[in-house]
Amino acid sequence: MKTIELRQAKARLSAIVDAAGNDEPTIVTRNGRPTTMVIPVAEGRKLYPQDSQENFGDFLLRYPGGIELERNESPLRDVEF
Repeated sequence: MKTIELRQAKARLSAIVDAAGNDEPTIVTRNGRPTTMVIPVAEGRKLYPQDSQENFGDFLLRYPGGIELERNESPLRDVEF
């Protein structure tokens, strides 16, 4: 695993991204202290899984016990024609 100072990382971003694409993570430091790591997408998805296919309706349907909704059918205001 490589370590690079932020100033150098700015100038060599393409190389850092290419390295991550080849399964070589890179640690970026600021003032000698590690601040971030550029890793391959597959590794990142293991750490932060996403289900991009789920919508809000599916999320609500997973609610334990279900959700009972009542709708008031009366009009909110009088309408003049």
